[in-house]
Amino acid sequence: MDDRYQYLLLMAGCLLITLPLEFLLRARVYRRPRRLLLALLPTLVVFLAWDALGIVRGHWWYSLEYTTGIRPARVPLEEYVFFLVIPVCGLLTYEAVGTVLGWLREGRGRDA
Repeated sequence: MDDRYQYLLLMAGCLLITLPLEFLLRARVYRRPRRLLLALLPTLVVFLAWDALGIVRGHWWYSLEYTTGIRPARVPLEEYVFFLVIPVCGLLTYEAVGTVLGWLREGRGRDA
């Protein structure tokens, strides 16, 4: 396998692993696209700007061996994907945990 795509495959794996939370635990993250966009936008703006600034100033760099070489605004595509995927996975997990805790609270209420 080409090393340049490993990171993107890892991000796809993260999405695939957390996708069932949307349906099985009713996370409702993808079903509310406007809320999702509003949650993602600040993260994308701040961290992509931070990355771009760090790259321009020479504070850090990304290996061409392990990235696709696609670099909009000097930031590797993989960073854009990371700042989209990881918050989505986090939101899915957060909402799923909230659903489970709600079910547990309801169950305790019935037992009392």
